[in-house]
Amino acid sequence: MRFTLNTKIIILLLVLFSASAICEAQSGRPSRKPDKQLFGRSLKKKQVKYREAPSIVRARKKQEARQEQLKKEYDQYVKEQRKRAYDIQSPGVQERMKQNRKETDQSYKEKRKKQKEKSKEKRGKYS
Repeated sequence: MRFTLNTKIIILLLVLFSASAICEAQSGRPSRKPDKQLFGRSLKKKQVKYREAPSIVRARKKQEARQEQLKKEYDQYVKEQRKRAYDIQSPGVQERMKQNRKETDQSYKEKRKKQKEKSKEKRGKYS
């Protein structure tokens, strides 16, 4: 079987083109996460769902309810003690307490107003 020059050139061109096509198919960076390409998501980030034992759930709910009850009792106690402290004072002291509360509220409002004005000035300065 004699190969002519034309057939040798054709065979050579076929080999070169097929080799370049194979090289192009493998071009690109290899993926670090092949499971993501295959399955659409990474298997390492799978969240495992589990249920706690019913006794644990009951104990947690009971503890939360107890904490809430203690907080309510404490708030009620503080309210009663403040009222008691006010009631045992003489009428003159009660009036001073009321006046002090009004002055404190007024000074707090003025302070907040000044802070807002300063923040507006700074906003305007840097805007």
